[in-house]
Amino acid sequence: MDYLTRLGETFLDWEQIAAVLPSMFTVGLPNTLLLALASGVIGAFFGLVLALMGISRNPIARWAARAYTDVFRGLPAVLTILVIGLGFGPIYREITGSNSPYPMGIAALSLMAAAYAGEIFRSGIQSVDKGQLEASRALGFGYGPSMRLVVVPQGIRRVLPALMNQFIALIKDSSLVFTLGLLATERELFQIGQDAAARSGNLSPYVAAAIFYLAMTIPLTHLVNFIDNRLRTGKPEKREPDELAASIGKGAQA
Repeated sequence: MDYLTRLGETFLDWEQIAAVLPSMFTVGLPNTLLLALASGVIGAFFGLVLALMGISRNPIARWAARAYTDVFRGLPAVLTILVIGLGFGPIYREITGSNSPYPMGIAALSLMAAAYAGEIFRSGIQSVDKGQLEASRALGFGYGPSMRLVVVPQGIRRVLPALMNQFIALIKDSSLVFTLGLLATERELFQIGQDAAARSGNLSPYVAAAIFYLAMTIPLTHLVNFIDNRLRTGKPEKREPDELAASIGKGAQA
């Protein structure tokens, strides 16, 4: 029982959790969402470009897309963030005069997201039946318009659940940006929990950060499952109640 009490005091000190909640709500949560959303949008855009390069008729474009994907999918996320943030940070500061490593964190997350999103888009586009392209060409569309208007939209629709999973991964990977030494107003959830834990000597702020991450990722996970099921089965057919159908079949009654 003594061990259980000690564990409770270490991880579930409600005073420590209550003390850190305001800064997590006002600073950590917005910054975490901004990191994930910004890198997700940028990564999805460049990922689509990579996918189109990967299926291009140009061998140089295919090779470049393959090399980029292999490099950024093969490196650990924390290593990519450190290399981009610490390597290009001085150049960024010299050009902009800003000491904030925040944009470098977004850039690193975006580069990684583009590599994964590119493979997701490529698999989705290549899963579209070739007959779709042939039919659009038969209607007089060129290769470019056929891909842009017919094939690519269908491919994107098929990979929406996988893209949502990638966004969930970005929410979690945003916690690694703390390695760049963010300013006080730029701290995300993990760093706020880490700073509070270092000051108090208690691990409860980490638990508070974990609760925030779970509150974001678990609903998104269920949303992914819902989207995946809807795409596979389609919208359920609306049926009339049996009683209503029976009364309609009998016609008007005196």
